[in-house]
Amino acid sequence: MRLGMSGAFLPAHMDDFTPEMARRIRDLGFSGCFTRFTDDPFTTPKEKANRVRDLLADHGLRMYQAIGYRPPLIHPDETVRRRAVEVLGAAVRLTKELGCRGTHTGPGSLNPRGAWFPHPYNWTPQARDQLVKSLREVAPVAEDAGVFIGMEGHVLVTLDSAATMAEVLRAVDSPMVRCDLDPVNWITRETIYDTGAAITRMADTLGDLVIGGHAKDVVIEDRLVLHLSEGPAGTGLLDWDAFLPRIEALDPEFPLVVEHCTSDDLPGISAFLHHKAQALGIPIRD
Repeated sequence: MRLGMSGAFLPAHMDDFTPEMARRIRDLGFSGCFTRFTDDPFTTPKEKANRVRDLLADHGLRMYQAIGYRPPLIHPDETVRRRAVEVLGAAVRLTKELGCRGTHTGPGSLNPRGAWFPHPYNWTPQARDQLVKSLREVAPVAEDAGVFIGMEGHVLVTLDSAATMAEVLRAVDSPMVRCDLDPVNWITRETIYDTGAAITRMADTLGDLVIGGHAKDVVIEDRLVLHLSEGPAGTGLLDWDAFLPRIEALDPEFPLVVEHCTSDDLPGISAFLHHKAQALGIPIRD
């Protein structure tokens, strides 16, 4: 297994990525990163991306994922949907110039406040059909670039379960359109106290559609009505004894990327994941 990190001290723009940041990634015990650059995918010169690629390589680091801007691939308006496909395609091409393994994205949402927020349309058959259409259209770009499109699901968007994810990806039928296993996003009230069994079902359902994992944790709060919240890996109810072996069993080269944490959280998260992997007999690859 390989360990990566995202967010925290990583910048929003390629020009702001420094050698000091690369050294910090390495010193924290990670072999790569997931960047969330917001540079325009249509106009950013490839030289900017190549500089980041080369800087990481100089420090023995890999870029595991880069953001795909989460355009509304499910949108019912064909003009908006086609533009979303163009955005994701441009992101994939820019990801290639970053020397990155995969472009991360989700299906989008009709909620104007954000791509991961709820809207009743998100769970309709039309939204699912539009998503399949969009991914089929952008798949040739990913295949030509040799870059994965790593879809992420969540209970609030169209890819609301492992079963839905598998159905959509198998309908797209591209070797470069795959998914990350981020079990926290699919934990519910029914599974919060038995996350190990939930992870096993997710992994069994997705099989070889998974190309890596995301590491964060989940808690259930003593609040009304129902509040499931994310937290740093190792601080909640996620069954890491179930999760880590499933990622390792897919391919020892696959990355597990730490998400949604602060810079101050990272040393503790890294220590937790290294110690847990060691206890499970899983080697962390450099």
